[in-house]
Amino acid sequence: MSATTLHARLTAGSRLALFGAVVNAVLAVGKIAFGVLGQSYALIADGVESTLDIFSSLLVWVGLRFASLPPDDSHPYGHGKAETLAAIAVGGSLLATSILLAVQSVREILTPHHAPAPFTLAVLLIVIVIKEVLFRKVLKHGAELGSTALESDAWHHRSDAITSAAAFVGITVALLGGAGYEAADDYAALVACLVIAFNGIRVLGPAINEAMDTAPPAHIAHGVREAASSVEGVRGLDKCRVRKMGIEFYVDIHVLVPGDMSVRDGHTIAHAVKDTVRAAMPSVADVLVHIEPI
Repeated sequence: MSATTLHARLTAGSRLALFGAVVNAVLAVGKIAFGVLGQSYALIADGVESTLDIFSSLLVWVGLRFASLPPDDSHPYGHGKAETLAAIAVGGSLLATSILLAVQSVREILTPHHAPAPFTLAVLLIVIVIKEVLFRKVLKHGAELGSTALESDAWHHRSDAITSAAAFVGITVALLGGAGYEAADDYAALVACLVIAFNGIRVLGPAINEAMDTAPPAHIAHGVREAASSVEGVRGLDKCRVRKMGIEFYVDIHVLVPGDMSVRDGHTIAHAVKDTVRAAMPSVADVLVHIEPI
């Protein structure tokens, strides 16, 4: 992938993250305001979660902006890990959000209060639609880009949609149940916290694996081996290590050639392997080829 293409794709991703932050800001204000007016803690909690979503979307935006910077003397492999760090921060914020909201939900359950107002259901329905659409759009772009941070931001949007759906169910139960069911939306908020925590763990796993240079899915290494094996003069392959750096991959591969081959010919084959792998797999940023005699 060329530096220009990489920068363009990361810039497009960062714009989407920034757009998500703006949407979260608008929704957060609306949910908290209508939650206070409608006496619904589930809606207020949902608004608080959207407020934290602003922070997570901005983290992704910053991470993608840094990841788009070209390599320099201090960062010869580029700044791709900034994208991974952003994903870890988003996953951590999801877990923190679930804990904070769970504690406050329990407090509200233990505190007698009135049932929520019916109009809060309309607010939640609008929020669910907006966040689900945003989730699908961001997740699709994140998958196309191969961005863990952007995919984590998408799951943050899905978490918001789920908490809104849980609040919708809780408020509906509170309104239909009447006296004695006033805390139904608080119980719904508590259930939503479990979902948020699950999504936090789901986001953290891949991000931590990337930070630890865990091997990517097997098909990546298989594609590298297949491309390298097709080069004329290559008699076999030994080690093939692949690690992810942001949205790109770096490869270390050992290529087997005849033992009596000249250094010049071996060097030519090494360059051919590198060019062939990169042409076959645009997501590979660089290939370090080690020539070994059979």
